[in-house]
Formats: sequence, C-alpha cells, structure tokens
Amino acid sequence: MSTADEYKAQGNKHFAAKEFDQAIEFFTKAIEASETPNHVLYSNRSGSYLSLKNFKNALEDAEECVKINGTWAKGYNRVAAAHFGLGNFDDAKQSYTKALELDPTNAMAKEGLKSVENAVASRNAKPDLGLGGMFSDPNLITNLRNNPKTAEYMNDPALVQKLLNFQSNPQATNPTELLGDPRLMQIMAVMMGLDLNMPDPEASVPTPSSSSQPEEVKAEEPKAAPKVEEPVKKEEPIVSEAKDVEMEEPEEEQPESDHKAEADAAKAQGNTLYKQRKFDEAIEYYEKAWNLHKDITYLNNRAAAEYEKGDFDAAIKSCEQAIDQARDLRADYKIVAKSFARLGNTYLKKDDLHNAVKYFDKSLTEHRNADILNKLRSTQREIKIREANAYIDPEKAEEARLQGKEYFSKGDWPNAVKAYTEMVKRDPEDARGYSNRAAALAKLLSFPDAVEDCNKAIEKDPTFIRAYIRKANAQLAMKEYTHVMETLTEAREKDLALGEGKNVNEIDQLYNKAASQRFQAIEGETPEQTMDRVSRDPEIVAILQDPVMQGILGQARENPAALQDHMRNPEVSKKINMLIAAGVIRTR
Repeated sequence: MSTADEYKAQGNKHFAAKEFDQAIEFFTKAIEASETPNHVLYSNRSGSYLSLKNFKNALEDAEECVKINGTWAKGYNRVAAAHFGLGNFDDAKQSYTKALELDPTNAMAKEGLKSVENAVASRNAKPDLGLGGMFSDPNLITNLRNNPKTAEYMNDPALVQKLLNFQSNPQATNPTELLGDPRLMQIMAVMMGLDLNMPDPEASVPTPSSSSQPEEVKAEEPKAAPKVEEPVKKEEPIVSEAKDVEMEEPEEEQPESDHKAEADAAKAQGNTLYKQRKFDEAIEYYEKAWNLHKDITYLNNRAAAEYEKGDFDAAIKSCEQAIDQARDLRADYKIVAKSFARLGNTYLKKDDLHNAVKYFDKSLTEHRNADILNKLRSTQREIKIREANAYIDPEKAEEARLQGKEYFSKGDWPNAVKAYTEMVKRDPEDARGYSNRAAALAKLLSFPDAVEDCNKAIEKDPTFIRAYIRKANAQLAMKEYTHVMETLTEAREKDLALGEGKNVNEIDQLYNKAASQRFQAIEGETPEQTMDRVSRDPEIVAILQDPVMQGILGQARENPAALQDHMRNPEVSKKINMLIAAGVIRTR
C-alpha cells in the first residue's frame, strides 16, 4: 500500500468515527503524497468539510474534484451540496442536473434536485421572497464574506454599512438606493439562490484570501444541505450527505452494475437450492452472486444457508462482512437490520444470550421490527431467569434466614428485610422467606408489600397457615375488613382440612376483631343508631333472611348448646361469627 493510500485509509477511519477535523488532516496528507491528482481524495475532503458545514472549502475541493475527473457524477453531487449549503440554489440545480446527465440513475442527484426545488418553492411562497428573514440573520455579513460571489463586496465599508442599516431599520432605508446599487442586487440574488450572470462591478479588486474562517450561510436555506449519496435520518443531513467517502475506487473504474443481472440469477438459483435444503450448493451460488456484484443481500442469504447448515461460526462471519460492507455500499437500513438480526439469531442458537441481546438491539436501532423486539425481550428475560437460577443455594438461604431472624429479634427491621430478601433470592421456592419478610415489612408499616409477600408465600405453599394470618393482619391494619374476613375464612378451611385445626382459635379471634372493628360505633353515634346502621348492612340482612340461618337461630333460642354443633360447619360458623361481631347475637 502506498503512502497516499495509507493516509486515505486513516482519513476514512476518522470520517467513519465522525472525527472530521482529523479526516481532513489525513486526506490533505494523502493529496500531498499522491503522485498524480486524485479526484476521490478531493471528494473525500470535500465531504469532510460539508460535515463541518464549511461550505466554502467544500466547494473548492468539489470543484477541484470535477476538474480532475469531469465524467464522475459524484463529484458534481459534491459541488451541488456545497452550493446548496451556501444558498446558491441555481448553481446547485445546475450541478445536480450535470450529475444526472452523466448518470441518469443517480438517486442522490435526483433527491438533491428535489431538495433544491423544495427550498426555492418555500422561499417563493413568502410575500417578500424570504428576504426579510435573510436580512434578519445575525450572521449576514459573515456569511456574505464567506460566499465567493459576494466576498469582494464586503471589503467596501460603505456597502457593509448600508446592509447593516437596512438590517437594523428596514423602514428607514430608501428602496431606490438599494435597488440602484448593482452590487446589492447581486447580494440579494445570492441570498435567494439565483444567478443573475451580472458582471462584477469591481472586477479589479483582488480575490480575498481563502483562509477566511467559513461559517454557515443562512440564505433561506433548509435546515441542512440535501442528501447527496445516501438516504439517512433527517437529524444529520449534512453528515449523512458527506458519508459518501470513497473507500474504494470510483464506480467508473469498477462497473459493477454490468454484472447485476448475472448476480441476481445466481442468487435466484441459490434460493431454489436453499428451499431444497441443499445448503452447500446454495452457499456456492450466493458466493458467486457476491463476487459478481456487491450487494449485502447476497451475504445475508449466504449467512442464512450457513445457519441452517449448522455452521454458526461461518454465518457470524458472513453477517459481520455484510455489516462491514453495508455503509460503503449504501445499503438500505432495513437490510442492515436483517444482518444484525441474523447475527442475534445465530448467537441465540449458540446459547450466547448476551451477544444475542447485543445484536438484536443493534438491529432495532437500524429498523424497528416487532418480531425482533419480542426476541430481544424474551432473551433478556431468559438471562434474568438464568442469573437467578445460578444464584440459588439452599444452604446460603438458610444462613440468610437465621441472620434475618436475629435482626428481627433485635428490632432491626430494615436489615431483617434485607436478609430475608437474600433468602428469597437464594431459595425462591421456600415460602418461609416471603412470609418472614412480610412480618418485617409489616413492622415498617409497609402493609401492601407485606400482603404481596404473603400472597407469594401462599402461592408457594397453600397450606402455610401462618402466611394467611400475617396477610390478614396486614389487611386489618389497612382497614380492609371484608378482605380480612375472606382471608381468615380460607385459612380456617385450610387448617381444618389439614386435620389439625391448631390455628382455628387464633383465626377466629382475629376474625372477630376484624368484624368488631367493622361494626363498632362511629364517634358520636348512640347504641340505637349503631344497631340501626348495622341492621341495614347488606351482608347482615342477607344472613338474617337466609331460611337455613333463620332455622338455626330459632333452634339456638330454645337450645343455645345446639349452636356449637352448627359452628362445625365452616359456612355457618362464618355467618354466626359475623352476627356476633355485629351484635345481633350476644354471648356471655
């Protein structure tokens, strides 16, 4: 590799990293080291200047590019983009037109031409043709100094003063004075992007130094220069236009399009073989298509065949090659997204979940796709599950339980919660961890979290009566009386079903407490008012109207001891306890 080529490679590298100042430095060295003038190097440096919005220098390099090679359409795209940035719409239009004459299929020239036409139409739609906004630009004088067509005029202090006067007070300026000065006419034409083909009234004035600092000229320009070489996201139009950095020789020297039809035919044959599951033969045809014409679709297809064949390492290399070539080939972002997605799928097949997530995410950055998004989320969930499973250790869970118990006994509730959380992580199937943490959370008055932990404990072990009782206590603290009674009723049934019933007394006491609080007198309420309110409670009314309960209550009046027998029925017991709590049934 020659020294010029080495400098060029360095420039390309810095350009890809958006380090445009360094890119300019290396392209300049490449130009100086080149034995013969190289139009690609000037094009690359022009693109770097465009990225920095240094349109004046970008134009100089672009014009040098087409001077060296006047048959290269991309060079005229460069010239057009620089003129567009300077607000020279007519010149930009001429250069885009020239590019299309050389290459009628040049998509970026077509798109650039439309951008120019839209900018002109937008300007002409304004009553003052946009001049008001142009003259209000605080950088007006600086921009005019940087435009080759008006730079000389800015050396006349009197003319500059006229412009400043008009800028500060347009109403006080005599229009005849403005229109009578051909230089001002030329200035306004430049600001409007027009070419009046007027002779320079001060042609004898020497050309200003090209070392003057360039700034962006806002002559009713759109927010950025038009895209010249590839469609990209709108938020970076200047940079994206300048992405046309030639990493290889110009298209005229490598007429790849001549083999496009032959390459597509090879691809079609490869697709046929792929469907027949003849993957080795399909790979050969995709490789042939790639060698004939550089289109990363062929690489993506080759990677798909390698994936189905089970050669995952080869598939990864093919995808990486496709991604590496994509920017140079100006590939559509959707196709690039497929390359990243296939990489993610391949790593997923290799059970390398972290790399799969990495490339699924990159694919979504290029193009949003619902299937890839679902795969990304599914893979992320699987990573969390595996990490959690890898953390499981029953012995360490027991250590955390004992530590939590020690903190709890000392009244150190926060550290108890922390220890029990560690127990849950180490053994998520042990219901005790959730129940114990619920007890500590209740001490911290975090009752909703305590209820949630109790629900998890019950889910892990439906016969864990202590979890029901702790849940009921937390619900009682939140005055959710109906929920308390439902929880305790379920706990009582479970306890009796186990054949032990050792927790029944505690459950009934808590039930009665909840019921009592539910029906207790409101402040300022007389006993008669309380009884009247309770008697209208829908649940109490339903119990009293139940024919079965009417019979039981009638029997109890004659034989109070019979009520104890009926209490063995869980449903009857629930209703009788409700009536006792409401004061309908009084006990001694």
